[in-house]
Amino acid sequence: MSTVTWTSFDSKIGTIYVASTQKGVCKITIPGNTKRDFMQWLNHTFPNDDLVESLSRNRKIISEITRYLDQKLVKFHSRLDPIGTDFEKRIWKELMKIRYGQTTTYRDLAKKVNQPKAYQAVGRANGDNPLPIVIPCHRVIGSDQGLRGYAAGVKTKEFLLRLEGALLI
Repeated sequence: MSTVTWTSFDSKIGTIYVASTQKGVCKITIPGNTKRDFMQWLNHTFPNDDLVESLSRNRKIISEITRYLDQKLVKFHSRLDPIGTDFEKRIWKELMKIRYGQTTTYRDLAKKVNQPKAYQAVGRANGDNPLPIVIPCHRVIGSDQGLRGYAAGVKTKEFLLRLEGALLI
């Protein structure tokens, strides 16, 4: 049996929940997700592990997210342990290559993983990203340059893109 540590903190965009395994940060929720949703995900994903609330174990990622939202950090350094399918992990790895302040489209992302017709599957993998902000799914937009769905809502996606200078309007 392993231990998964979790906590919550208040940020500029609302309450954020974070959880970490021994390998690294495994889950971040952004406003729009409730504590109940977060705890259900943890219990479903780690049914045999101890879930322990710990601010100290998650202090580094909290500091990094806070500094990012204060425009004082452009690259995260916390160890990560994203949990998903092999396909999702390929997408998330590609998302990590999108630089701060840049965007790409779902279609271009599908091409980068050699699945040019799978842009809808890419969109689903993007939506299932367990580490939003850190794995920057907010940097993916529609081919028409329109903002598309985001777990915390399009307004939060717009806020993050404006914060990074990717949206100038």
